[in-house]
Amino acid sequence: MSTRSEDFAGLNVATITPFKDGKIDFDALQRHVEFQIEAGTTGLCPVGTTGESPTLSHPDHERVIAAVVEAAAGRIKVMAGTGSNSTEEAVHLTQWAAKAGADAALVVAPYYNKPTQEGMFQHYRIVAQSVDIPICVYNIPGRTGKNIEPETIIRMAEVPNITMVKEATGSMDQASQILSATDLTVLSGDDSLTLPLMSMGARGVVSVVGNIVPKDMIALVAAFDAGDVVEARRWHHKLFPLCRDMLGLATNPIPIKAAMKILGRDTGELRMPLTPLSADEEARLRATLANYGLL
Repeated sequence: MSTRSEDFAGLNVATITPFKDGKIDFDALQRHVEFQIEAGTTGLCPVGTTGESPTLSHPDHERVIAAVVEAAAGRIKVMAGTGSNSTEEAVHLTQWAAKAGADAALVVAPYYNKPTQEGMFQHYRIVAQSVDIPICVYNIPGRTGKNIEPETIIRMAEVPNITMVKEATGSMDQASQILSATDLTVLSGDDSLTLPLMSMGARGVVSVVGNIVPKDMIALVAAFDAGDVVEARRWHHKLFPLCRDMLGLATNPIPIKAAMKILGRDTGELRMPLTPLSADEEARLRATLANYGLL
């Protein structure tokens, strides 16, 4: 099956932004990029939801994108988060990412101001036409307060460089409508829905748990692509408790950063107003990691 951005099919990791004493830890970020390259990850998505984009300043945003592009050095795709609820800001960030060398832009739906569907379409059209790189429409109404309706996304597919959708609505019907009407590359925006969405034609995932178990997520996607549904299902059931707790214990990225701290891979620092897990929540997370075999 051929979709518009097959080069992003597979595992794309929504990377954390490491902090140390309140500042971005660029050494840790570079180590994380190398970890993902070694695992065989398709692409990295810095400064998205998992990368704490709401609390990064614009200069921070740009520095993280530049650092990931530099560390990647063409060895792995970079789909930089460049969305905003201001079309002007989204254009600026997307143009900056393109100039910095990002391979694509992950553009979240405008949040809080809740534009009409026409406003959604025009926002993405203007952003897409301001650059030459592919645009991934990130639809996550649980965060933004407004769904981009499937009819609107189907209309967006008329814009040549709108090539991907990060599908995080949780609606199988919405995903089915987009997949049946377009050749957009649909990527799951929820780890636990990767296999169900791939069964309908999605081509991979933008993953949170991929920060810690990229090879396992790659194995799930590869098994399904190879036609081994039994093996893909086995990976789905193994990964499910981990996926559930990374998004269910507390708001993302609180649990994934806690997990990386427990595993010795990050300080676990967050930027306010995000706060760490409680002692009880951390104990539950440790049990999940131990049951998975990570501890």
